[in-house]
Amino acid sequence: QVQLVESGGGLVQPGGSLRLSCAASGTILINAMGWYRQAPGKQRELVADMNYHGTNYADSVKGRFTISREDVKNTVYLQMTSLKPEDTAVYYCHAVVINTTGYEDYWGQGTQVTVSS
Repeated sequence: QVQLVESGGGLVQPGGSLRLSCAASGTILINAMGWYRQAPGKQRELVADMNYHGTNYADSVKGRFTISREDVKNTVYLQMTSLKPEDTAVYYCHAVVINTTGYEDYWGQGTQVTVSS
């Protein structure tokens, strides 16, 4: 069973920065890793992800957030800068793992990011 363990959330003032980390356990082959977020009363949305074809960002975070991966550690990071109150949400790590039957999705437990003065 693959587990995704997230860290790095918290409370930050507008304009501040946070770095989220997500490590996937086990000896696995990962096709893609990324971050989604869900604000109260809203649907979960893609923030950023990386796969072998490239990197994708939501328009709302382009130029402010940077996603990176450390494949040796099966870890993905999300560096968030110039944070805004509208970035407040639970951030979920997501991974697409390649197994003997194809592709399988995994989710982390979520980490709260609150941007407030």
